[in-house]
Amino acid sequence: MDPVLWNDWHPVAASAALAPGALLPVRLLEEEMLVWRDASGVVHAWNDRCPHRGARLSLGWVQEDRVVCAYHGWQFDAAGACRLQPAQPHDTPPKTACARRFAAREAYGLVWVCLGEPALELPPFPEHADARLRKVLCGPYPVHACGPRVIENFLDMAHFPFIHEGILGAREFTEVPDYRVDPYDDGLGERGMTGVIATECHAWQPQANLLAAGGSMVEYTYRVVRPLTAILTKLPAQQGGLAEAISLHVQPEDEEHCRAWIVLAMSNDSSSDEESRAFQDRIFLQDLAILESQRPKAIPLEPGMEVPQRADRLSAAYRRMLKALDLRYGVLPQER
Repeated sequence: MDPVLWNDWHPVAASAALAPGALLPVRLLEEEMLVWRDASGVVHAWNDRCPHRGARLSLGWVQEDRVVCAYHGWQFDAAGACRLQPAQPHDTPPKTACARRFAAREAYGLVWVCLGEPALELPPFPEHADARLRKVLCGPYPVHACGPRVIENFLDMAHFPFIHEGILGAREFTEVPDYRVDPYDDGLGERGMTGVIATECHAWQPQANLLAAGGSMVEYTYRVVRPLTAILTKLPAQQGGLAEAISLHVQPEDEEHCRAWIVLAMSNDSSSDEESRAFQDRIFLQDLAILESQRPKAIPLEPGMEVPQRADRLSAAYRRMLKALDLRYGVLPQER
């Protein structure tokens, strides 16, 4: 398994969807998992397999803060240790009778899991702490594509007039003005990562956000802070200096399937959360057919497999970032 992604944090569930006592099956990097919340509110992430006969633990239930396997009733405490084997209730379960656990945390309205040893802090999203901005979680959006393809599409402005015509772009404004691309320090030191930032990005948008009264020039800044996390801030000309932020976090289920989570940090306008989600749903679903049509499924990192254009400077920098990290999952070539 790719050590870069194995030892990084990935979103797997919405915090609000994980009620105490619920067992939620999820998939991450080909690992079948379950996440659950105990009575004290702590989130746990386990391999979705009972060590007895391999049944899915997510088919069971939670009883007094113990996960009960539906097959033979084995009970596992929050630390993953088996505390009861009903077929031999007076015996002490062996120490090997335990669930395989993973590191789990919550942030930005999401449950995050690291399958290996966490090498980094969670991806920084400082706009989420801005009290002036309203936070709305969108998705997840299932995509039959690799994670890097989804991130690269998020970084691409040249498709706005075609895929998002009438919302994020117009056919009269197809030119992508030149912009800056630089390395980006996320400020976390050894627990962080050097990513990519694009500034001075401009696009004419007929409807820059849900309540836009008309078309305007919009200034974008893109930050790629992890291989599968990117954040954009956008400032419509009429918005009075308050930039909105959209963060995209991709959950890689396997090399050809992922789920995209989007967190909005938006102006506190009169729209409802449901209206904001519907607007974001509309935009993402416009991208979906293109994303799922791209070949090869893995994103090429070597020159010559695709023909870039000048407007692709940000995605080219993103690919160089992945290559420098020696990422091998969802990219070509995989053997280096």
